[in-house]
Amino acid sequence: MKVRAKKHLGQHFLKDDQIAKRIVGSYFDLNSDNFLIEVGPGTGVLTKFILEKQQKNFSALDVDAESIEYLKNNYPQHSGKFHLLDFLESNMQKFTSGKWNVIGNFPYNISSQIMFRVLEYRDQVDFAVGMFQKEVAVRICSDPGSKEYGILSVLLQAFYEVKYLFTVQPGSFNPPPKVKSGVIRLSRNSTAKLDCDEALFFRVVKTGFNQRRKTLRNALKPILEIKTINSPLMDKRAEQLSVKDFIELTKLVQQSACK
Repeated sequence: MKVRAKKHLGQHFLKDDQIAKRIVGSYFDLNSDNFLIEVGPGTGVLTKFILEKQQKNFSALDVDAESIEYLKNNYPQHSGKFHLLDFLESNMQKFTSGKWNVIGNFPYNISSQIMFRVLEYRDQVDFAVGMFQKEVAVRICSDPGSKEYGILSVLLQAFYEVKYLFTVQPGSFNPPPKVKSGVIRLSRNSTAKLDCDEALFFRVVKTGFNQRRKTLRNALKPILEIKTINSPLMDKRAEQLSVKDFIELTKLVQQSACK
């Protein structure tokens, strides 16, 4: 049987084995013993190389029943590792009570949501290696001051070291997407907890970037208890602030709420 790429699932199946080996190798270079979750295995081009290196503590999740059936038929000895489940909604404790990592050729239409899910489980997820639309991959790895720098850049870089690994051309996929792709790697940094209210930090970052052309003095009005915070940070735009700056700004917002 064949797996048909479904547009509504954002599927573009990688067909280049050399690229697949390179992605899988980028993960196993990390020498992590954590449980590994593959998100969106599709036709199994990554899966076959993963199984060559790790047959225990591995599962692949896909919302496409055709894909899961295909994998079970082609890897019958590993059929229990393939699950018709939505990564965005599944409880990972079904697979492990310990730490786990993520790998995948992520569907473009949910790749950002996958990263927010990783952030949700940041205390359990040490590493993630994945393929994204290049624009998203570049955004995640961007530095302050660039036009690409945004919400995902700040939130992920607060908890992870991010590295852009390489670019993949459209011809490596079936069907080929209209854009280039980029592979990145996330490695959990040493920050166990931010030096501020983390829930408020997330809110400040998202609110600041929602009106990124405005200074933060104006962009943050929806969440400020008082209108005046005497800090030069307030006269900058969100894209100009580093993670450290956003932590400091979060403290100021929190202090303003207590006055």
